Amino acid sequence: MAKSDYKGNRKPKSDSNKNRPTGGFRKKKNFSRSTPPNKRKAPPKTNTNPDEIRLNKYIANAGICSRREADTYIAAGSVTVNGKVVSEMGYKVKLTDDVRYDGQRLNPEKKEYILLNKPKGFITTTNDEKGRRTVMELISSSSNNRLFPVGRLDRNTTGLLMFTNDGDITKKLTHPKFGVRKIYHVVLDKNVTLTDLKRIQAGLELEDGPVQVDEVSYISGASKKEVGIEIHSGRNRIVRRIFEHLEYNVTKLDRVVFAGFTKKDLPRGHWRNLTAQEVINLGMIK
Repeated sequence: MAKSDYKGNRKPKSDSNKNRPTGGFRKKKNFSRSTPPNKRKAPPKTNTNPDEIRLNKYIANAGICSRREADTYIAAGSVTVNGKVVSEMGYKVKLTDDVRYDGQRLNPEKKEYILLNKPKGFITTTNDEKGRRTVMELISSSSNNRLFPVGRLDRNTTGLLMFTNDGDITKKLTHPKFGVRKIYHVVLDKNVTLTDLKRIQAGLELEDGPVQVDEVSYISGASKKEVGIEIHSGRNRIVRRIFEHLEYNVTKLDRVVFAGFTKKDLPRGHWRNLTAQEVINLGMIK
């Protein structure tokens, strides 16, 4: 169309849309103009009850295990609700329901997180049949809720130990796939040779399979009897067995770093609550 024709034959504005070619495009609706806010459709409401939670979350909140593991127990028929076995995935319960795992009633308590600097002479368990002192005595004043130790430290091993009733966090801190950082200060009965340090770093074959450490080295400024070792394996007595395999005896074993936490301002035998930010950081472990 020529420029002169366009100007000379311009149609009134009111008729401008009648003969406009669409080109296959649809005109977009402008809800801000065509539909008053009070007339717009609200999103469909979901039938949720704030007093109900999924059964697997209820079990995890009780500190028994993670939600994924809880699904396994539910499917196996190990969980009852108000006296009836429930094996349905996604089943919801009320906080007032009688929920039991293997006959033991569960209580979904408020999540709590305690960090302890464990001294020697205490068993890492909630109850000892032989009447020996347990780590639970050391945190008895920390909470009215039932807390569980995360992982284990031997009776004569000192250092950082966490307690919680959060089953999901417990899973993250104990399963090797999450690679939670643990550093130990090891004191041996004799000097450790550089050759043996290299053997440890390369990986050893123990009676229950191969073990790989993240890092091992002498302690700066100390004798060659003292070694620092970083490892994420959670196998029983793993650090002691690494050195025993090479014919060393561990005379002192202290966990100085666990999941990013250190013993700073936490004397031996004392505990503290985690801060809100520290709890958030734990939840971000992937």
